[in-house]
Amino acid sequence: MNMPMKAPLHIVLVEPEIPPNTGNIARLCGCTGAALHLVHPLGFSVDDRSLKRAGLDYWQYLDVTHHDNWQQLREALGSDRNWYGMSSKATTSFWDVTYAHGDVLVFGPETRGLSAAILADIQPLTVPMRADAPVRSLNLATVCGITLFEALRQLKADH
Repeated sequence: MNMPMKAPLHIVLVEPEIPPNTGNIARLCGCTGAALHLVHPLGFSVDDRSLKRAGLDYWQYLDVTHHDNWQQLREALGSDRNWYGMSSKATTSFWDVTYAHGDVLVFGPETRGLSAAILADIQPLTVPMRADAPVRSLNLATVCGITLFEALRQLKADH
């Protein structure tokens, strides 16, 4: 099943490191119809048991595309869409943009986030946290879910 151009939104995981996060995000994509793009290298095998367990029985309903690197992904999806990259260092909130059908939501590796080069190539967004939060960031799968559902809410409101 490979229909990335028809998906309402595209979720991109750049070099994901933690199998359960990727599995949970895959399940999220299966439930919403978002296309999932995995940019290599991955920090695990796609045969990883915890990856499959987290995705449960949703893998058959997914539109998953693997890309060797960032440039290959950019070429595959093209530049005629909005590209948003989630970063705890960004100043623009994910609430402050208007999402469109086909937008790309990009998430970086759990331990280091998106590189400066990738953030310079797309519009960085953040999920606001309290200023005195004792933790540096939210879980990757949580941020993905929050962002994806806000974008889907906006797309539904437009129809």
